[in-house]
Amino acid sequence: MRIEKDSMGEMSVPDDALWGASTQRAVLNFPISSLRFSKSYVSALGIIKKAAALGNTSLGLMDKAKCDAIAKACDEVISGELYRHFVLDIFQTGSGTSTNMNANEVICNRAIEIMGGAKGAKNLLHPNDHVNMSQSSNDVIPTAIHIAAGEAIEGHLIPALKNLEKTLSKKAEEFKGVLKSGRTHLQDATPITLGQEFSGYAAQIHYGIERLKRAQESLKELPLGGTAVGTGLNTHPEFPGRAISEINKMTKMKYVEARNHFEAQGTKDACAELSGQLRVIAISLMKIANDLRWLASGPRCGLGEIGLPEIQPGSSIMPAKVNPVMCESMMMVAAHVMGNDAAVAICAQHGNFELNVMMPALAHNLLESIDVMGSACNVFVDKCVSGITANTEKCLEYAEKSLSTVTSLAPVIGYDKAAQLAKTAYKEDKTVRQVAREMKVLEEKELSKLLDLLNMTKPGL
Repeated sequence: MRIEKDSMGEMSVPDDALWGASTQRAVLNFPISSLRFSKSYVSALGIIKKAAALGNTSLGLMDKAKCDAIAKACDEVISGELYRHFVLDIFQTGSGTSTNMNANEVICNRAIEIMGGAKGAKNLLHPNDHVNMSQSSNDVIPTAIHIAAGEAIEGHLIPALKNLEKTLSKKAEEFKGVLKSGRTHLQDATPITLGQEFSGYAAQIHYGIERLKRAQESLKELPLGGTAVGTGLNTHPEFPGRAISEINKMTKMKYVEARNHFEAQGTKDACAELSGQLRVIAISLMKIANDLRWLASGPRCGLGEIGLPEIQPGSSIMPAKVNPVMCESMMMVAAHVMGNDAAVAICAQHGNFELNVMMPALAHNLLESIDVMGSACNVFVDKCVSGITANTEKCLEYAEKSLSTVTSLAPVIGYDKAAQLAKTAYKEDKTVRQVAREMKVLEEKELSKLLDLLNMTKPGL
């Protein structure tokens, strides 16, 4: 152990640890869970600290030697090389001050080593005076949420959703000639093609991507530069612009300074907006996965309209049973994202006056949703959607048996007579076509035209 000091006095810190006294206090104060800030979030902190050092140096507020050492240490944070030194629990101080100081101390001590000094040598470099220069936990922590979320959406979630959309669209094209019965209220309805059904699923994902992109625009406003309460105290007026310019160089994004720093720090509305859009996408994924497992139900006593890839045994007691496990996995991910959104909404409400005080939990839930949803979509494509097959014969059989095909006759023979025909068909276990012929409600040519199942799937025909 070594001794490090902060404003409250001395603390014993493990010799190999890069963190200092402030972080060690938080380690002891918050032994709550096994949850830690993600690598993507810690990387975002490294990006901010490096950008701040470069911005401060360009303004003549920090000498180049200190800046170079801080920047090199930040590169190691960004790459994940120093991730093991970010040891604090998610359930900590609501501003995330403990984690901001964790970053300041780790970067400071590593930079001191780079400069040839020993950890804790604050005469060379100070975590507050230098690494945290022109910043506050109150603008750094929310800025890191925006950057980490933006990077994860752009690099992980949107590509995964596009992959799913593309695969569903291919299936829609593949199944465009497969006639089947539609279903409303879980009851037989007029005919549809399996391709049309899958086109709806593809459209859900397409619209989800559009929703994400709209939410991304709100994330592009960064709180950095507001310091403690949004006034920018202890910060050069040009600092936010210069630091954000450096962030954009590193991330290849187009972040801008918040138009109103009091809104940016006192609320987390942009994060709540994003989480809400993630919830909508989760609802879409739940619907799609649930539909697919119902369509594949059976193989003999269910619908059996499609086949899902068989990837593992489904029962420890029933031989040869295979379950729709990928659909179930996706449904659980969707439920988890919806739960995370509820937590984000509660956290976002606690913007008490000039500062939100539930940011660590908000960050964890938001970033976790992006991560698990993206991974789930890619796995769902690879192990389920890409291998779906159609049971064309079964689909056609259901379409022909559907009593709702009588709908196309109603405009010609009247609603009441059509209803009587359908009830007779059900009672006698016959198709609408059979009973209509027996009742001679129409000439065969007109009847065949009206009961053309494929035409029923085409609006206006």
